[in-house]
Amino acid sequence: MTGGSGAGLVGQPNVLNGPFTTRQLLRLDEALRLADSSTGLTFSIYVGELDEPTRESTEKLHGQLADPPHSVLIAVSPNQRVLEIVTGGEARRRLPDRAAKLAALSMAAAFGGGDLAGGLVAGLAQMADHAGRS
Repeated sequence: MTGGSGAGLVGQPNVLNGPFTTRQLLRLDEALRLADSSTGLTFSIYVGELDEPTRESTEKLHGQLADPPHSVLIAVSPNQRVLEIVTGGEARRRLPDRAAKLAALSMAAAFGGGDLAGGLVAGLAQMADHAGRS
C-alpha cells in the first residue's frame, strides 16, 4: 500500500518488486503528498490482488487506515482488472461518489493505455481538485 503523509510507504520490500519504477514511485509519492496537503484528507493507494468480493476487500483495507473517516483509498488490481475507490464518511462529503467515478473513468482510460502510474497521478489530482481545501 502506498499512502500520503499519513500512511507512508507500507510494505516497502513488496513495493520494490512491484509494477513501478523508482521514478514512478517518486511521482506517486509526490502526488499523494500534494493531495493530502491540499485537501486535509488522507489519500492512499493499494496495488495488488484483492480478495473476492473485491469491494468488501477494499472496504476492509480502508478500515485499516489510520483515520478511515477522513481517508480515500484507491485500490487497483491489474491482474483482476479491478479499480475500487473507497471514501470515508467525512471524505465523502467533499468527494461524492460521482466525483470518484469520474476520476475512476479517467484512471481506467490511462490504465487501458498501459500507464498505471500516470493514471493514478491524474486520478489523485482530479479527486484532490474536486475535494478542495478543508
